[in-house]
Amino acid sequence: MRILIAEDEARIAADLAEAVNSGGYVAEVSADGEDAWFRGGTENYSAIILDLGLPGIDGLTVLKRWRQEGVTTPVLVLTARGAWTDRVDGIDAGADDYLPKPFRMEELMARLRALLRRSTGRAEPSISVGPITLDPRNRQVTVGGIPATLTPLEFRLLNYLFHHRGRVVSQAELSENLYAHDNERDSNAIEALVGRLRRKLKADVIETRRGFGYIVPAAPA
Repeated sequence: MRILIAEDEARIAADLAEAVNSGGYVAEVSADGEDAWFRGGTENYSAIILDLGLPGIDGLTVLKRWRQEGVTTPVLVLTARGAWTDRVDGIDAGADDYLPKPFRMEELMARLRALLRRSTGRAEPSISVGPITLDPRNRQVTVGGIPATLTPLEFRLLNYLFHHRGRVVSQAELSENLYAHDNERDSNAIEALVGRLRRKLKADVIETRRGFGYIVPAAPA
């Protein structure tokens, strides 16, 4: 899952990117409002962390533009402004959550995970499909209660497919959400990664739809 971080303070942006990447996601950083507005409106992100104090175009204006343009990506707003009226303005502009600075990184990541759960219609913190349970908070996967040892890339792949279970996900979409924006992406890399993951899990939960991509079937109603 790709997460856009719109933050102009370099140290905070670096800390956020490190936390997001360590959490099993792919972080991309934008340092000004114009760039954040363009990237958030034209690229596919699972969530956006948006600072209101961006240079160029302020974060509140960026958020309003996204919502007016039909961008529905979940947005977690960050701001050093402490007044309750600022929080109301952010939520009314279309923010999904609001976190004042300074904040603990653990709380931010918990709020980000909650946003991602809600955006895919889930309430439970862990995801179970067949014998496999994925815990995004602890970045742990178990098969029949036994921990599976996955690489960060394998975890990202399974995490993305589990969050979008019931829908066919193309190789291009997977590649876009597994690798950083400037990384080269081998057309065969996703297929090889899926193969390794299947062998480690020893459970047939990832189905191939030839010519379309991969799907983890939704749980029966």
